[in-house]
Amino acid sequence: MNIIVCIKQVPDTAAIQLVRINPQTNTLVREGIPAIINPFDENAIEEGLRLREKYGGEVTVLSMGPPQVEKALKDAIAMGADKAVLLCDRAFAGADTLATSYTLACAIKKMGNYDLLLFGKQAIDGDTAQVGPGVAEHLGIPQVAFVRKIEIEDQTIRAERTLEDSFELVEAKLPILVTVTKEMNTPRYPSLKGMMKAKAAQITVWGLQDIDADPNRVGLTGSTTQVIKIFTPEMRKKGEILRGEPDQMAEALVGKLRDSKVL
Repeated sequence: MNIIVCIKQVPDTAAIQLVRINPQTNTLVREGIPAIINPFDENAIEEGLRLREKYGGEVTVLSMGPPQVEKALKDAIAMGADKAVLLCDRAFAGADTLATSYTLACAIKKMGNYDLLLFGKQAIDGDTAQVGPGVAEHLGIPQVAFVRKIEIEDQTIRAERTLEDSFELVEAKLPILVTVTKEMNTPRYPSLKGMMKAKAAQITVWGLQDIDADPNRVGLTGSTTQVIKIFTPEMRKKGEILRGEPDQMAEALVGKLRDSKVL
């Protein structure tokens, strides 16, 4: 089974105070910020490794970003991935979810034969959950989102996806794209052997010309949504805690609401 796992390198939330925005492009300045693999993508990597162990095959990890994303790809190899591809080109910078999904889809087409595409359900920096489904649309394959369990038999996948108050069982034929939740598994730690392999690994790097992408559909040029304004939210006024017996607090609350002309 040939599995491709798409991952994203995101800012480490422990260093959120270092996050800066480019005032000209209104995009995140990633240089100089500690970064990690998007946590949901770690679950996608783990599921890819588990399926390879069960069915055989190969796990390839794919990402798009600046050169420092190689660190995230090597971390994925240390976990057990077989190989990795980085999409790195200034033309890709500033991409929204549409341009990103198009660029990833072009790379996947170049990679060729695949049975399963795995994504984390969303990235913790953007929280859009749009890139995975967008890639499926560009490739013209089915997709199942928010999946917590996978079973595969006779080229058919049975996926259990999470809903707000229940779950849904979906069956479809391979190839397919799946986005996974944290419930799917617990990501493994890199082994010593894996870390040694990652240290020596050569990351394949592709640019715009390598994936035969339309330059008008990538990066800022290909982005149909752009951030117009970024600002720091104003501090809210401190709240007031009412104390006393329930009937006293209720009476005081009604009085304050009337004074504020809410009632």
